[in-house]
Amino acid sequence: MGDTEQLTHLDADGTARMVDVSGKAVSTRTAVARGRIDMLASTARAISNVELSKGDAVTVARLAGVMAAKRTSELIPLCHPVAISFVDVDVAIGEAHCEITATVRCSGQTGVEMEALTAASVAALTIYDMAKGIDRGMRINGVELVSKKGGKSGDWSR
Repeated sequence: MGDTEQLTHLDADGTARMVDVSGKAVSTRTAVARGRIDMLASTARAISNVELSKGDAVTVARLAGVMAAKRTSELIPLCHPVAISFVDVDVAIGEAHCEITATVRCSGQTGVEMEALTAASVAALTIYDMAKGIDRGMRINGVELVSKKGGKSGDWSR
């Protein structure tokens, strides 16, 4: 870290704290996160064909991701509650994996990166839960922020 950078979640004494965003301007903020869950090709086919004993993993994972985004501040201790205006969770099924992309938007004083990351993570965990009966070797990988727009720090993308 350079001399001009600081950890915003620490006060002068090094104690963890929630950042005060009350002086920040309200702006439209968007974040996109993705994650991947690798699996056997037969598992990907079963998910695609809605052949799991627990039902439609894609629909359940999408709903779980939306619900998770809305509850992020309950899970991450110093994360602000955000009035989310949009959440989309997409699950694309590949030959031996599912790629999850979560997009979250709000008009507020702080960003929605954590909400997008949480949505992608919980959607991947949900797919694992739905398919673990046939493939316990699935592996969740690469949960990452892809892009963010808005706010004082501006736009960023991977």
